[in-house]
Amino acid sequence: MCLAIPMRIVEIEGAIGVADVDGVTRKVRLDLLPEVSLGDYVLVHAGLAIARVDAGEAEETLSLLRKLADEVY
Repeated sequence: MCLAIPMRIVEIEGAIGVADVDGVTRKVRLDLLPEVSLGDYVLVHAGLAIARVDAGEAEETLSLLRKLADEVY
């Protein structure tokens, strides 16, 4: 099973961005989303931003993932 995580873009340098979720940052490739801007939420899978998502949708998904993690751990 594959899972893409919503993350917020906090830095952009060429085709590389830095994405953040809950203070955890990762470098991500932006090749598929050349129109992405700082502050946008993107779905990140295997280090690649694969889709831009609405901030509300991203926050709702992250909330559900946090609840799931709290139940497991």
